[in-house]
Amino acid sequence: MALIKIIGAGLAGSEAAWQCARRGIEVELFEMRPVRSTPAHQTGDFAELVCSNSLKSDSENTAPWLLKEEMRRAGSLLMEIARECSVPAGHALAVDRVTFAAKVTEAISRERLIKIRREEVTAIDEAVPTIIATGPLTSEGLALEISRLSETLSSERALEPAAHHPRLYFYDSISPIVEADSIDMARVYMAARYDKGSADYINCPMSPEEYGWFYDALVAAQSVEERDWEKLNYFEGCLPIEEIARRGRDTLRFGPMKPVGLNDPRTGKMPYAVVQLRQENLRADSYNLVGFQNHLKFGEQARVLRLIPGLENARFLRYGQIHRNTYINSPALLSESLQMKAHPNVFFAGQICGVEGYVESIATGLMAGIHAAALVRGLPILPAPRASAFGSLTHYVTHAEPKNFQPANITFDLLPTLEKKIRDRKERHRAQCELALKEFGDWLERVGACPVQV
Repeated sequence: MALIKIIGAGLAGSEAAWQCARRGIEVELFEMRPVRSTPAHQTGDFAELVCSNSLKSDSENTAPWLLKEEMRRAGSLLMEIARECSVPAGHALAVDRVTFAAKVTEAISRERLIKIRREEVTAIDEAVPTIIATGPLTSEGLALEISRLSETLSSERALEPAAHHPRLYFYDSISPIVEADSIDMARVYMAARYDKGSADYINCPMSPEEYGWFYDALVAAQSVEERDWEKLNYFEGCLPIEEIARRGRDTLRFGPMKPVGLNDPRTGKMPYAVVQLRQENLRADSYNLVGFQNHLKFGEQARVLRLIPGLENARFLRYGQIHRNTYINSPALLSESLQMKAHPNVFFAGQICGVEGYVESIATGLMAGIHAAALVRGLPILPAPRASAFGSLTHYVTHAEPKNFQPANITFDLLPTLEKKIRDRKERHRAQCELALKEFGDWLERVGACPVQV
């Protein structure tokens, strides 16, 4: 029987393994945790969500919704489980991360065609069909092996792990989590921005004076030792709050503390600034501070964050942290099928290939699984159509300028413009989604979708 090796049982690797197995392909799935952990993970479960529990907007005709809808139609295991583990989050899809990871681990573990190996991989046999989905915290040993595989394209740096290659890596952040019963509910209110979806977010309103006290304390707070964070290279979409604050006194009010669309029902007015908390699990006993990733010392975090109205006595289950993200120079190394140009048996999926976000990682895992299965079955490999969210994401990853390549989330900017010009933005997005789903449906008929049977 044909065999595919998949390295990494995170979001992308788990989805890829499932897609291969559903197509009758035997899989060896390698995961180094818990034998060897990472600076960000806490368990050995598959598909552990590290940074937040949100899979972004579920509002129809948005770009994140489009990508999730394509995944649903393609038979994504992880999207099916995410629906089962969802927690209230307004118009977004958020999950109980512990339950989600446990269910993914259970589903993958009982699949008879998937053999799980709990060990670190540091060598790749490029003659064997392999999907590398080790994520942003790829071990140094495997990073060096990937560099070896990329030597035929030596004019471009292939992989940038830590100080060895300072150009293509960035630091990512984790938001703090507080215990629900330590929040002073008399000082906060429940609402969703612009009343979209149900009022599931806890909102901590600030007056101008309260915002000023918080801002001054934040910019004066001590970060972790400088020697640990030299040449910090942040992803712009996930900046620590203190970095945002240093760009100007009001930058937080136009960023993660934006009050627009969050009128306080007790006053009928819009606060000067707002901190939002999102439910973390099904028990609703913990909440994470939305957009409040940071790299302050833990003691400083407790002091500064307790200046937020309603969090004066907050008990922190987890403080904000920073971890290194590593990704390859995909435009130089990969084709649109996510195969290495120099080694067609080797595929990449997830954040290591240069996508940013949970849903995007799952999507590339799904695609890599479909393509790798086609390879070993001797079938033609058909990349997703350009008009689809799948196709637009891989088009960006494999066609961006190699010298300035940065990770990307799915946005309408990645999708091709419509032949017919539509001035109304909502109508234009609706038409783009309609075209994308039609093209994607035609593609699925050619490659074959595998319904989820959990």
